[in-house]
Amino acid sequence: MNENYSSQPVEPAYPPAPRRATFRPYVTFTLIGICVAVYLLQMLSQALSGADYPFYYGGKINEFILMGQVWRLFTPMFLHGSIIHIAFNMYALFNFGPGLELHYGRWRFLGLFVLSGFAGNVISFMFSPNPALWSWTTIFGLLWADGVFLYHNRSLFGDFARRALTQVIGIAGVNLVIGMSPGIDNWGHIGGLIGGTLFAWFAGPVLHRDGLFPPYKLVDQRDPREVILAGTGVGLMFVMLVVAVFILRG
Repeated sequence: MNENYSSQPVEPAYPPAPRRATFRPYVTFTLIGICVAVYLLQMLSQALSGADYPFYYGGKINEFILMGQVWRLFTPMFLHGSIIHIAFNMYALFNFGPGLELHYGRWRFLGLFVLSGFAGNVISFMFSPNPALWSWTTIFGLLWADGVFLYHNRSLFGDFARRALTQVIGIAGVNLVIGMSPGIDNWGHIGGLIGGTLFAWFAGPVLHRDGLFPPYKLVDQRDPREVILAGTGVGLMFVMLVVAVFILRG
């Protein structure tokens, strides 16, 4: 079994926006819980049978996808290849997730996570023949969504946004270079980057400061209908790429 993944740590770049004291990033914690639970199942499977059945039935394996098992374009984002792999990815999700979930809202953040992972798996399916498992596709999506958020709201956060955006670009660049190493599927990283960036650009929060002094409110000016249309459009774009692969290889 060929495990393709990246395990590089990343640091968050969140703007110092006012935070609601009662906010709890339930989606982030739930996603971390799912990934940890699935990894425990992977270890239990290997301990009892010597085979990683969660990967066998859920990993990105192109031959099985072409046979119609299209769920494999989603399930790899919850699978991991080692304790180091899941530790780094959950560290990144724990750092990036809460800030994005706060500003995006829970459902939009979940949409960002799923679309990023789906996009990464689609691009890997198109260009890499190797079996793979990761949540790093989603982390790349979250990373670039954070960058887009900073760019769209740079007038609110000033010099902090410029420094943080430079950090995001640097982290992504370093990890893309590391992704060229043998055994790492960089196509998945690129796909997650594209999916997360597109969704964030067309559906991410565009904030307006309501009030002159703290405690002021940050109001999202993005129309909910625009979010739905953008998310649907990005998802359909990658679905069409999958359909094209089926036609060309069918």
